[in-house]
Amino acid sequence: MIIPISSLPPATLDNILKEHILREGTDYGEQEVSIDTQMEQLKQQLMREEIVLVYSEIHESVNLLPKAQFVQTSD
Repeated sequence: MIIPISSLPPATLDNILKEHILREGTDYGEQEVSIDTQMEQLKQQLMREEIVLVYSEIHESVNLLPKAQFVQTSD
């Protein structure tokens, strides 16, 4: 199930994004990118609907997925 970001309080969205960043541990190469910058990048991707927040009832968890991937796996 896709969670509309407009339905979440800003602090909740920030916590979800921060948890995702810390869990994924993305490597940015030689330049270090702050968590705040990564969170802002994810927010922009969410607003452009490139990625979506998805709640999994089976796993009782929230994940960020590329919108195209979620559409393909939900058919």
